[in-house]
Amino acid sequence: MQAVFFYLLAAVSVVSALLVVTRRSPVTSALFLVLNFFALAGLYLTLHAQFIAVIQILIYAGAIMVLFLFVILLLNLGDSKSLREVISVRKIAGIGLSAALLLEIVYILGFKTTDLPDGDISRGLEIGTVENIGEKLFTEFLLPFEITSILLLAAIVGAVVMAKRKLD
Repeated sequence: MQAVFFYLLAAVSVVSALLVVTRRSPVTSALFLVLNFFALAGLYLTLHAQFIAVIQILIYAGAIMVLFLFVILLLNLGDSKSLREVISVRKIAGIGLSAALLLEIVYILGFKTTDLPDGDISRGLEIGTVENIGEKLFTEFLLPFEITSILLLAAIVGAVVMAKRKLD
């Protein structure tokens, strides 16, 4: 039953990702991106990574998408004539990359056998827990965590400064 949910969520994720890049309206694309984020959170749940699933919904589907929508609305994106000439090149590149990805998936699923060792499966279930992530985040990855927080603070200050200039 878990495999059925996994493949269903994977299909929803792939279809919504395709709809993100094929829609003309940026707001519609953003809404399909939210659907993709929820499907990815469901995939994380099927992989027993509960904390990552909740963070996926809170951070990406919530905060990041609000920022995307603010940018879309502030930029007032409309149809541009110059973009239509570039779209044909983008379509060709997208079709080529999609074909390469499909060939990789066929190779992985059809011809490659797994080299994973037989081991204790309980260790795999601990990886997505809050305790394990918190321990790794504040011991091994403390410096990258702090650097990321400083970068996010700088981005917020920059967004406030840009919004203030636009209002004046």
